[in-house]
Amino acid sequence: MYSSRGEMQATMRKRQNPVILQGSVFHQSRHGSRDSESSSKKPQFHLDLWFYFTVQNWLLDFGRPIVMIILPLEWFPLNKPSAGDYFHMAYNVITPFLLLKLIERSPKTLPRSAVYVCIIMFVMGASIHLVGDSINHRLILSGYQLHLSVRENPIIKNLKPETLIDSFELLYYYDESLGHSMWYIPFFLILFLYFTGCFTHVKEGKAMPLSAWLLVGPSGLYYWYLVTEGQIFILYIFTFFAMMAIIMHQKRKGFVLDSNGLFLFYTFCITLALIAVWVACLWNDKILRKKYPGVIYVPEPWAFYTLHMKDQR
Repeated sequence: MYSSRGEMQATMRKRQNPVILQGSVFHQSRHGSRDSESSSKKPQFHLDLWFYFTVQNWLLDFGRPIVMIILPLEWFPLNKPSAGDYFHMAYNVITPFLLLKLIERSPKTLPRSAVYVCIIMFVMGASIHLVGDSINHRLILSGYQLHLSVRENPIIKNLKPETLIDSFELLYYYDESLGHSMWYIPFFLILFLYFTGCFTHVKEGKAMPLSAWLLVGPSGLYYWYLVTEGQIFILYIFTFFAMMAIIMHQKRKGFVLDSNGLFLFYTFCITLALIAVWVACLWNDKILRKKYPGVIYVPEPWAFYTLHMKDQR
């Protein structure tokens, strides 16, 4: 029998201490083994995400204006959303979701606040662009020419009162300037943040699998369209140089790109080569030169289409 209640409680605590210690040791060993297992695990190529990115980019972004032109106008009256608008709506929902899934799979813990702010800005910018681009493509069906400025377009310059032209210039600003900036800056920033975590030790380095090589061509071609049509060459080249700086910095520490980082870097390399070929082919085009003055001359594909190909259809 215990002489006092205090002695009984002290004895019970002594009996419980080994159990608690064993539980804590087991908890630490279990989590320690999990951490060591995750650190020793080789990086895997995210085939599903990169495939979904490539398909939805080509279908919902590149294919959006094509669908608007091909489908009969009777199906989608000018005062109603077009098929391309619904494609754009789907893009505005699917792309942020894929970006979040990509960030989740990053081996490196990325700043959540920065990611969330980028996603919010991306959705806002893409939504602004949705409205402006919808009206812009409706104007194309009415004779608007993309290779000319707003005030030089035949269907715009004779509008009365002339303040209506200012409204169309505001629409162009929302579509091509503000919308593109709020859309693409956070998009490339998220890709760059993800890229900073795509490094592994030299002895664990892994080349790209065959599936990655099959996707890198279509992906690079799409980003050529994105950069030229979006008029974001400065943003793209700044991101590309930042990626190269990160590669050289990590190489000094003995780290190299994993398969996902290589895929993203090779995609940007192909994009740069395609942009150089595109600019070289249109270097002496006087009309496009007038539309895109200045040192950086990167014509839009749809401006080239309305200038040289639309009347041939």
